[in-house]
Amino acid sequence: MAGIKVNVDTSTMIKNKIAFLFLSILIVTAAYSQPKKVIADKIIAVVGNKIILKSDIDNTIMDMQRQGIDVPADARCMSLEQAMGIKALVLQAEKDSLPVTDEEVDAEIDNQVRYFISQYGSKEEVEKIAGKTLYQLKEDFKEGFRDRKLATAMRNKIIEGIKITPNEVRDFYNKIPVDSLPFYETEVEVGQIVCFPKASRDAEEYCIEQLNDYKKQIESGKKDFGTMASIYTEDPGSKERGGMYEINRNQKDLDPLWMSKAFMLKEGQVSNPFKTKFGYHIIQLVSRSGDDAVVRHILKIPQVTNVEMKAGFSKMDTVRSKLIAGVIDFGTAVSRYSDDESSKFTAGMIQGRDGTFLTIDQLDKELVVKMKDLKVGEYSQPLEYTDERGKKGIRIVYLKTKTEPHRENLKDDYNKVAQRALEQKKETALEKWFDDKKRNYYIMIDEEYRSCSALKHWVDMANASAK
Repeated sequence: MAGIKVNVDTSTMIKNKIAFLFLSILIVTAAYSQPKKVIADKIIAVVGNKIILKSDIDNTIMDMQRQGIDVPADARCMSLEQAMGIKALVLQAEKDSLPVTDEEVDAEIDNQVRYFISQYGSKEEVEKIAGKTLYQLKEDFKEGFRDRKLATAMRNKIIEGIKITPNEVRDFYNKIPVDSLPFYETEVEVGQIVCFPKASRDAEEYCIEQLNDYKKQIESGKKDFGTMASIYTEDPGSKERGGMYEINRNQKDLDPLWMSKAFMLKEGQVSNPFKTKFGYHIIQLVSRSGDDAVVRHILKIPQVTNVEMKAGFSKMDTVRSKLIAGVIDFGTAVSRYSDDESSKFTAGMIQGRDGTFLTIDQLDKELVVKMKDLKVGEYSQPLEYTDERGKKGIRIVYLKTKTEPHRENLKDDYNKVAQRALEQKKETALEKWFDDKKRNYYIMIDEEYRSCSALKHWVDMANASAK
């Protein structure tokens, strides 16, 4: 949805085994969040009053395969161990009355359903694959998603307040064999101040005239909205689908004005042209069912001329001069002058998979070229560039840090080592919690899984429960 989508923060997944299992809790709840039919089923484990079905594990394995995750030989054993761990977390969360509201669960289910629709192409296709309506799917999801929320809340409660000291980080690092230390390629921290010159009023009026003409042709029956969108829209996220989106009123990742305009329409109606920060739009409401709707839209972006670009370069030259003179620091300059929302709240620093440290392959091609000319602490000349939405702008690039290829060490990589040490400390706390709590629950494990080495502690507890 490049033309109308609002930037949202996304979380970095922890690689540590237990931290990953209980922070994401996505793979294990696949049985509840996959639109698949179950042919045969049976109970293969019980924790307290919580049961785990064979289909839960089957669907977990299928979900891993669908996501391209390598499935190890003992995947079924590991999946059952994870599922039992989650059930234990849920039991304790219920005992502690941790707050999880129906509204929170419903919101996550809605997001999951929207994901399925985007993956399979339409609501009808999802219902066809699942063999049930979206309403039935949502009802099926409730228990699993509630467990997911409760397990995450309980995990967070267990590890809240756990911190790591410099001495603990040093001890953790010193225990790692030298030949096991990771090797890092060149990494950089890069910031940018972005200016998007505003198009002239004439350019904006031209977009409005174009959209009014499209609207007139569509309403007269001469043209089809989808066909017009395929030809004329400047939203790359919907162009191949004839401008179509399947949306929900409660979505937070879409422009709010765009959403409100969509839900004000009657089925088949085409809106008048209106402006958002992405450009000018017209929308047609194709169909609506409660808070769900199918719409089409056409986006036109007013073209910026050389006159506006020249003024933008002049502005950015002034900003750069202030930075070099030390009149203003980079973070303040970003706050005052940058038009880039994605880095506005990160002090201008570009974010990657692991925070602000980026490898060369994570930079856009223009930045890679520019890095060759910049030294640490320097600011580039104002540079013309085009963002991912096709919007023309000007930016100043700041190279904050740069590392050479190296073996991990505490001087250059302290934060990374500290994060791993902290996750190991959290893992230890979680393992201790499970060891303490297992003996309090009735546990049953099917004979088929009792030989799993990953389940040894659970089997021991199951044997104790049976006495």
